[in-house]
Amino acid sequence: MDSCQESKELDTIPSSPNNIYKDPDDGRQRFLLELEFVQCLANPTYIHYLAQNRYFEDEAFIGYLKYLQYWQRPGYIKFIMYPHSLFFLEQLQNENFRNAMAHPANKELAHRQQFYFWKNYRNNRLKHILPRPLPEPVATPQATAPPPAPATSVASTVASSTPVPTSAAGPIPPPMQYAIPAGSSLAKNDPRNSGVDRRKRKKDG
Repeated sequence: MDSCQESKELDTIPSSPNNIYKDPDDGRQRFLLELEFVQCLANPTYIHYLAQNRYFEDEAFIGYLKYLQYWQRPGYIKFIMYPHSLFFLEQLQNENFRNAMAHPANKELAHRQQFYFWKNYRNNRLKHILPRPLPEPVATPQATAPPPAPATSVASTVASSTPVPTSAAGPIPPPMQYAIPAGSSLAKNDPRNSGVDRRKRKKDG
């Protein structure tokens, strides 16, 4: 009976600005719960689950989504591990998006677009960061040079430049016979003459 009277007395006490609720752990548990919920919004399947269970028809829940936008501030955004959660949180402020996510086809479309973003974001980002290579010079067509003449030897060149006697000019003369004067030393030293002299000496003897 006394407890009932005490509860009634507490209900009749007007709330003052000084009677603000304060978390016993300085808001740590609340911080973790809200952080976990916001990051769950990075999954289109979870958003589809909320839409299927008509959470988006509750005005209190819509107000809660508006309240969670404080995670976009620099002091809180550093704790977000899945940046897509903030993108979907911003989209959930739109009624058309909330209604569209109730359909499985739209859920699959969002999931597929998210996958393509993860797949190609790094390559697309590098295209804008890395310097582009200089264009390669285009090879201009050059006039075809005539083929080089076949290499000829010096002997063939000299032979072709000297005139060749033809049959009309007469037969080719034999090598010139040198006349050796009598009494010269060349005649004595000539091996042909020495043989003739030996034969003569044998006959004479």
